[in-house]
Amino acid sequence: MRHAIITGGSSGIGLAIARQLAQQGDVNLSIIARSLNKLQAAQEKLQAIFPNPQQQCLTLTADVAQRCEIEQAIASAIEKFSAPDLLITSAGIAHPGYFQELSLEVFEQTMAVNYFGTLYAIRAALPAMQTTGKGNIVMISSGAGLLGLFGYTPYSPSKFALRGLAESLRSELKQVGIQVAIAYPPDTDTPQLAAENLTKPPETKLITETAQMWTAEQVASTILRGVRRQKFVIAPGLEMQLLYRLHSLLAPVLQWYFDRLVARARQN
Repeated sequence: MRHAIITGGSSGIGLAIARQLAQQGDVNLSIIARSLNKLQAAQEKLQAIFPNPQQQCLTLTADVAQRCEIEQAIASAIEKFSAPDLLITSAGIAHPGYFQELSLEVFEQTMAVNYFGTLYAIRAALPAMQTTGKGNIVMISSGAGLLGLFGYTPYSPSKFALRGLAESLRSELKQVGIQVAIAYPPDTDTPQLAAENLTKPPETKLITETAQMWTAEQVASTILRGVRRQKFVIAPGLEMQLLYRLHSLLAPVLQWYFDRLVARARQN
């Protein structure tokens, strides 16, 4: 039986990935999140769709921004199911707003969860993965990790940082049999996005409403397909693929277009 550890596995893209892995019949799941109630609800949903009675789902409460908590959670998962064959770092937060109106604590917490939460999880799981000489690590970044967006000054830098981490780790871990991937999902219909919409400035809403909305299930299936194909970059949809491949060429055009949308929003 394979073992998958998913941070942020109680909702959104993390839960969608867990559902699709559960249906494969040969995967034990360890899902990590902060809310015990959400974890228990997710566990019930996952156990209900297990095709194999031998499959198990372990739930672990931890704040990924707290190093000791995530280290303990991953140690417990490894003790239960052995080294992970797949580590998905899906835990993340976003709090859009105007740069000078956001508290410094928002910037610090966003980086702590999105970047350091990913780094802590990888560091905690890596020794066990190295002993087996195999496995996959998938970091969930964002389209906002490829192009900085108006209103996302705390979020975009934290997702840009994941790209640097993934690109730096890719070759290093490949030498010991571990595949690293980074995913750049577009706007995805998740509880996190619903929360973001509560604080988005009008300019940001005008920019983001031009993008195609994906379901969490669509993003999850694209990510898992990319893992099977051992892709390093997983960019769901044509928009994200073009943004990743042609960023330097497209950025000036997109920035000009976004500036026009911002100006239009401020005229209203």
